[in-house]
Amino acid sequence: MTRTRIPVIETQRLILRGPEPEDYPNFKATFTSYRARFMGGPLNSYEAWMLYAAEIGHWDIRGYGMWMIHDRATDRTLGMAGGWFPAKWPEREIAWIIWPDVAGHGYALEATHAVRTYLYTQLGWESAVSYLDPKNLDSIRLAERLGAKRDPEAATIDGNDSVYRHPSPAQLRDTQLSHGIEMEIANYANPLFKPKGFALD
Repeated sequence: MTRTRIPVIETQRLILRGPEPEDYPNFKATFTSYRARFMGGPLNSYEAWMLYAAEIGHWDIRGYGMWMIHDRATDRTLGMAGGWFPAKWPEREIAWIIWPDVAGHGYALEATHAVRTYLYTQLGWESAVSYLDPKNLDSIRLAERLGAKRDPEAATIDGNDSVYRHPSPAQLRDTQLSHGIEMEIANYANPLFKPKGFALD
């Protein structure tokens, strides 16, 4: 069987690569912690292992998946972001998670913006949603900063999630929203930038 070749995405601060076995300890630490409460967790060790195996297998089944976010300077893993469409998902999703100890630096915004751009420009996606727990205010704020809006007419996964629909490629192209996202990312990349009152990621 031929494995899917996972592309590498680079931004000013980040390198996004496919999940590798050596990345698993950080993944497990997050998904077995309280941080995972909005994504079906905390998971036990077996459930975390099965989910990580699914992350890797998703690439071969769908041809896309979740990238592991690495710090460009240190190669440390910071979280994950990418396209997600397991069985019974109503629509293709753009999803993200940042490890708890590195939250608050704009990594999720930077990575998810790059991922969405790739999915739109390289894979031809015309639409995407994010399925969010209504209590996950940090992720809701991030979705809104990316231009996503709650879609009450969209099908949910289990009736307990809120669906946020991302703007289409045409709605993003050369717009104030797109330029604003780029400006915010540039601010986070500035070592002198000390955000106050910003959403966590």
